[in-house]
This record gives sequence, structure tokens and C-alpha cells, in this order.
Amino acid sequence: MHTIIPALAMRDGRCAMSFGVMGADYQPMGHMQLVTNMVDYGMDVQQAIDAPRVFFLGETTEVERGVSPATIDGLKARGHNVVLRPLPHGGGQGIVIDWQKGTLIGGSDPRKDGCAIGY
Repeated sequence: MHTIIPALAMRDGRCAMSFGVMGADYQPMGHMQLVTNMVDYGMDVQQAIDAPRVFFLGETTEVERGVSPATIDGLKARGHNVVLRPLPHGGGQGIVIDWQKGTLIGGSDPRKDGCAIGY
């Protein structure tokens, strides 16, 4: 995988979101975490991008600041070697297409430079 691979999420036979999460080996997991945050946890695109990230590097589970102590304790109880990552994982941007309203909703990661701007 390479960090220049964006993704398209489809719904009802058409594109519902264009997005990309950068971070070399983290990218596939970042894409999954972004979609999971939106689909399973009901976050909007900005909340999903902002959420703390988790990455598995060999036998180590790296977590960003903001992952709850209860989650970290749960991972440790299941045998994970959890460490706090000193730097953030990657970055990301996304555009959600609301076909019914005819609007685009953008989100941009504060971990990197960039912003979502509309007109």
C-alpha cells in the first residue's frame, strides 16, 4: 500500500464519500478506522478524522493520546502490549456527498496541514 491511494465509499450505487488517510503502513487501517467511526459510531466526517487512532506494529499496539484509559486497560487485559505513540498517526481528509441536499461536507485532519473550505 502507498499513501497516495484515496478511497471512494459507495452507497446505493453511487459515490457517497471520497477520502484518504495517509501514513504509509498505517493507511489501510486508517481507512478502516475512518469508515468504522462513521458507520458504526455515527460520527460525521470531521469527528471520524479527529478521533484518536490505534495501530498495530508487530507485537506492539500503538495508541494516540485521547484513547480512553478503559480502552487501553481492555487491550492490556486481552494481552496487547500497549504503548502511547509520541507522534500522531498519519493524516486524512474526506468529502461526504449528500445527494438529497445537493451538498458536499468536508473534513480535514488537524494532524497535518490543510483545511476543508467551501463556497
